[in-house]
Amino acid sequence: MSMGPWKTAQELESAFYDGQDRHILSFDNPESFAFAIIDKTRPPSSDDSDGELAGTISYINTSVANLSTELGFVVVLPPYQRSHVAVNAAGLMLQNAFDSRDNGGLGLYQVHWKSSISNPASFRLAEKLGFETVGMTKWHMRFPKGATKGKVGNGRVLPPGSDPDDIWRDTVELSMSWEDWQNGARDKTQTAMSR
Repeated sequence: MSMGPWKTAQELESAFYDGQDRHILSFDNPESFAFAIIDKTRPPSSDDSDGELAGTISYINTSVANLSTELGFVVVLPPYQRSHVAVNAAGLMLQNAFDSRDNGGLGLYQVHWKSSISNPASFRLAEKLGFETVGMTKWHMRFPKGATKGKVGNGRVLPPGSDPDDIWRDTVELSMSWEDWQNGARDKTQTAMSR
């Protein structure tokens, strides 16, 4: 993604609360809302009495008219990667998205997931939860000077006139509908979260 990478909770907090990425937390933007991921299997910390800050996850590109959203800005800090944290955070977001409003959920009908082709862990997580691939967008995002920030691109020759430090991302698009959720994705998500 265009932001990060962050190696510590302090770097992540600084980017969101003090820095350039503050717009993600804007309460004036009804299309996006960020959540902190707290690992409750860890002891209480100075940041949270329930555990340790392990990352962040958001609903983005939300459409009230279409009853849809996207899970995005999924950031799991290095000490929590390859653990239960990402699958449980994303699973809880899906449960909340698809649960009816009568049950305290959002009552949505569609949830999207977009993943860089250079981030197979993100793609595998989405598939593990029951998302289905619906397509790929080549040259989807440009990260100006991304090479100087350690970004990984699509691996292709840059378009004519590009800055040699620019990085481009190809994006795999995945989707899950309420129908998918009812017909097996909910069980798949619960199985993944129970491991």
